[in-house]
Amino acid sequence: ICLKSRPRYADDTNNCIPGGLKMATLKDVARLACVDVSTVSRALNNTSYVHPDTKKRIYAAAKELGYHPNVVAQALRQGKRYTIGVVVPRLHLAIFSELLQGVEQAARALGYSTLICTTEDDPKVEKDCLNRLRNGFADGIIIAATGRNGRLIRDIKASGTAVVQVVRRQERDISSIIADYEACGYEAVQYLYQKGCREIGLVNGSLHLAPYKGRRDGYRKAVKDLGLSEHISECPYPVNSFEYGYECANQLLDSVPRLDGILTAVDVQGLGVIRAITEQDIRIPDDVKVISLTGHAVGGMLETAMTSMEMPAHEMGKKAAGMLIEEIEAPPDQKPSPQYVTFSTTLVEREST
Repeated sequence: ICLKSRPRYADDTNNCIPGGLKMATLKDVARLACVDVSTVSRALNNTSYVHPDTKKRIYAAAKELGYHPNVVAQALRQGKRYTIGVVVPRLHLAIFSELLQGVEQAARALGYSTLICTTEDDPKVEKDCLNRLRNGFADGIIIAATGRNGRLIRDIKASGTAVVQVVRRQERDISSIIADYEACGYEAVQYLYQKGCREIGLVNGSLHLAPYKGRRDGYRKAVKDLGLSEHISECPYPVNSFEYGYECANQLLDSVPRLDGILTAVDVQGLGVIRAITEQDIRIPDDVKVISLTGHAVGGMLETAMTSMEMPAHEMGKKAAGMLIEEIEAPPDQKPSPQYVTFSTTLVEREST
């Protein structure tokens, strides 16, 4: 018998929502729409053809009943959640905001949602994020790791969860998307040398993170090839901060009287560098030239727009998402081998040089 009105629910505790109201099921939708349960499932999931008039009736019944599919149950049945996790240090004034846009764009085009975790480079926070993602709703993880949870990341990968490293290649046997940091540091020194700089300082960061080590190595190779002296500054502040750049720049200005160029690892450090220079009534770029080695859109918006070595972060994010989803969707016996992709940086000249 086809019931033309809303079904009366049994007075029980199954499938109940707060307030004692029973949640609608596929059977309820099928009864109201006068079709089989299998037809409702096919219509709502678009798994096979259902006549447009029938589908319209099913949608109307689902709307009237307030039916919502059980996403958790679907995920368990399909063995897939169509969700990827992204673990990055931060988004504010960082290259990771542009990278995330690329990840989300590519993932959305392939039918996946994105969960975002920020760690501020705290290994404990990163560990918690990774465990939540592996035990929750992520089919795969894109990570810019701290380098302090390598064993956990390898374990997650070995358990069958897809993992792609981005910006930071910390694990050799896991796919990665990075920039050529050594070439970036080398080319920046060469550029400043061509501009007449002979005392070039570097504001860098922790060498246990691959990008900082790569930039340092490129810087050191360039100054050696050019017969220049090394001037590398480090300070007891969070590396990716205005304060770090500010204090390091003051150290360089005090210890190198004829300093005429500064490379800064990231833009937010560059903001501090520029403040320190201008507070000492030193002119940019006439007296000291400044380059960021990780360009971000904010660099072009400053009163003294900052020259930078631009990373194609948006494209790197898209590539990372594509590689991750390719691994997720590959059959268990056809998983791709680790892929290692390196993007080049591009010098963008602005007022600071």
